[in-house]
Amino acid sequence: MAAGDHWTHGTGKRAPYILSALFACADLLLLWSTVEAARTGLWPWAYCVPPVLMAALWPFLHWERGAGAGRRALSVVFLLTALIGLGIGNGLTGLPLMAVTIVHAVCVFGFGGGVTLSALMTATAIWAHLLAGRELARAVTEAVVVGVFAGWALLTARILLGARRRASETERLLGELTEAHAELRRYAARVRELTVAEERARMSREMHDSVGHYLTVMNLGLENARRFRQTRPDEAWEEVAQVQRLTMEALADTRRWVRALKPLALEGRAGPAAMEELARSFGGTGIEVAFRAHGTRFALAEEAELALYRVLQEGLTNAVRHSGARRVEVVLRADGDQVELTVTDDGRGADGDPLEAGRGLAGLRHRVLALGGRLSAESGPAGGFTLRAEVPVKVEVDA
Repeated sequence: MAAGDHWTHGTGKRAPYILSALFACADLLLLWSTVEAARTGLWPWAYCVPPVLMAALWPFLHWERGAGAGRRALSVVFLLTALIGLGIGNGLTGLPLMAVTIVHAVCVFGFGGGVTLSALMTATAIWAHLLAGRELARAVTEAVVVGVFAGWALLTARILLGARRRASETERLLGELTEAHAELRRYAARVRELTVAEERARMSREMHDSVGHYLTVMNLGLENARRFRQTRPDEAWEEVAQVQRLTMEALADTRRWVRALKPLALEGRAGPAAMEELARSFGGTGIEVAFRAHGTRFALAEEAELALYRVLQEGLTNAVRHSGARRVEVVLRADGDQVELTVTDDGRGADGDPLEAGRGLAGLRHRVLALGGRLSAESGPAGGFTLRAEVPVKVEVDA
């Protein structure tokens, strides 16, 4: 509960600060009133007992229905002492004390307890006036005033309890919301870890297939060269030359994978700069890669930026390995409230639905959809293949 709420709501074990301040004033008024009455009484010192006893009990009072039996007994003693004090007090000076005691009775004993105390206080007021020999009309008048004030105190107590319940409920809901938010963050971190692990496993398999294929062919070529080195030396040297070419291709492929696995912000590059660097890294694979960016200054979440990076990586990898393309065109465009990445090659195209056929593209589609975006892939009528990803983003500057 906020510090300011203690002034108006209090807690189950402590009265609101504003009610404590009102009680201090009311108890001083009662003490002054009882001192005035003691001048004509038989036992002057006894008149000061109620305000002193109430002041001593006040710090130990609880303010909730679930208070223990001992605390409820203290509340009964406190309320009975207040009734005695009001009975021997002077006139309407006890009205502030009435408000405090009625609010306390409602907090500990419920609304019925407050009504009972209000009736007892009204009867006590009439009895005190009659005992003092005053006129009945005056006694009834002051009793009506006491009754009206008691009704106001009951209403105040009900409003106070309602505010306390709403504050407690709000605090509980905020606690649950904080816990749910923390759980959601833990879940998101776990999903991110699983996504990264799955992506790395997929890329590891593809690297194994790619580099493993090169190594297998190179091994066969070297075996042939070793067999032919005596009988057919020219063919043996051709095999060696072929192995050398395959070695260069394998080295270029390995370098491409290493660059693709680098973090986005490596060497200060991120966003369009990282994607352009990735496109440039495919230049040694035998295809020409052209990269163009329009409206590159935009605010993009890290997850969306990584998804676009992986889409570009997948599109370029498929173009090198499967399409037989000679040229790939990459276009990154910020348009309105979304960023679009298009990877188009001039290769053979694909049969069927490429988003269903390949595990890589299918995984990327789920990834982009989770960001509220869209991933599409299609082959042209005369060949070629286009991979397009769109993710939502708030554009800051359309450069």
